[in-house]
Amino acid sequence: APITLFLDDLQWTDAASIAAVNQLLFATGSSSQKKKNFFVLGCIRVRDSATKWLPCVDVLVAGGINVKLDCMDKHTLNTMVSETLCLSPRLTRPLSNVMYHKTKGNPLFVSQLMRSLNKEGLLRPSLSRRQWEWDTMKIRSRRLPDDVAIFLTNSLGELPDKVQRALFVLSCFGASSESAFVESQGLDRNILKNLEIAVAQ
Repeated sequence: APITLFLDDLQWTDAASIAAVNQLLFATGSSSQKKKNFFVLGCIRVRDSATKWLPCVDVLVAGGINVKLDCMDKHTLNTMVSETLCLSPRLTRPLSNVMYHKTKGNPLFVSQLMRSLNKEGLLRPSLSRRQWEWDTMKIRSRRLPDDVAIFLTNSLGELPDKVQRALFVLSCFGASSESAFVESQGLDRNILKNLEIAVAQ
């Protein structure tokens, strides 16, 4: 299996870092076998960059394939909602139209909003009708921030204080940690229980 290197937020990178990656990519040899064993995936968020990214990033992109990912259009979003709720696109179109207006088609925003609506009972399964149902008017009137990051931050702020403290402690160990590692640090056992609450959310 090839070694995969994922580099996120390349719009904030510096020339030295990109030069190191270029050295790793283009100075390791030109044999086809070596190229097959090393896969690099980089992510650039154009809208987060005040100016165009560094020219050295263009050099990195030139050595591979450039894939542009935009937000979903109304039709694609409706297809996503339709398949998620196992309903025909005709039935989900009113809901997806409201969600598109609020999320502008951002996939992460859409998925998080659907979870939030389900928690609030605005998007719920109906046992009598044997399908999902929703309150379009209440969803339309619900106020949301324009930025998905603010939406996620607000969602974290709604968690119980003990769960937020557990997440704060866990963040000191990096982006992810195994439960066995957390247990080995001799931390309060309740931290794991609180983290399970956060994961369930």
